[in-house]
Amino acid sequence: MLTIKCAKCKTKLFKYKKIGQGRVLRCWKSKITRLYDGKVKGKNFVCENCGNIIAEIKDDRLEMNS
Repeated sequence: MLTIKCAKCKTKLFKYKKIGQGRVLRCWKSKITRLYDGKVKGKNFVCENCGNIIAEIKDDRLEMNS
């Protein structure tokens, strides 16, 4: 289980059930177990605290910014 945080202000955004090794390039919506301080703004998922764009929302996943 990973806690995804904003790279800019370190605010907790959501908990994600990661399977396997490697970087988090995309997060499947079905594996997000708890939301904290993230919000949807248009086609982006942003940090509610500082407004940093975290990911682009696709059909069933979040494409993370690197």
